[in-house]
Amino acid sequence: MKKIIITIDGFSSCGKSTLAKALAKELNYIFIDSGAMYRAVTLYFIENNISLDNSNAVKEALQNIHLAFQFNQEKGKSDMLLNNRNVEEAIRSMEISNKVSEVAAHPLVRDFAVAQQQQMGLEKGIVMDGRDIGTTVFPQAELKIFVTADPQIRTERRYKELIEKNPTITLEEVRKNLETRDHIDSTREFSPLRKANDAIELNNSHLTREEQLQWAIDMAHKILNS
Repeated sequence: MKKIIITIDGFSSCGKSTLAKALAKELNYIFIDSGAMYRAVTLYFIENNISLDNSNAVKEALQNIHLAFQFNQEKGKSDMLLNNRNVEEAIRSMEISNKVSEVAAHPLVRDFAVAQQQQMGLEKGIVMDGRDIGTTVFPQAELKIFVTADPQIRTERRYKELIEKNPTITLEEVRKNLETRDHIDSTREFSPLRKANDAIELNNSHLTREEQLQWAIDMAHKILNS
């Protein structure tokens, strides 16, 4: 059966991962969370006091990092492993969110992650979400989706997600975090966030998860049946 690569790029808290996971499940494809990979690297850097200003230290640290995804039967999804340690919960903290864009902008970190991501896609049949997947990681992908949403709606979505784990967090903190990440992601020198020329834009501000998924399924089947 024909298999393709599907990339889903966009700003933070647009629901990229949620859509990517659901689409992968529907197509029986492998879902790869590129954001989790950068978050795991960020966690390692924080835990080991790695300075981004020291390229030698960054290079050496990356040589000691092994990333892998392990399917969690109980949750029905894959967890992020950092050097064989399950860090799925640890990488979702606000501390990581505040630092991840800065770490991900480092050229050595990007080269490290992109090489691993491209290796994962050699046999196709994958859905990967991120910020430069359709432009840098898989420019040859058969289906590229670029997700957008109103900034206020994105803030509210992220706030609802975080408030359960951190009851003291404020809406203003979340808004500022998203604004900072958007700026860093869009203006970084290496692989900035941008819509690929051949990507299809999906504004999901007023769409349900079911509506988004059906739209993506239709787009995928158009290519698979062509």
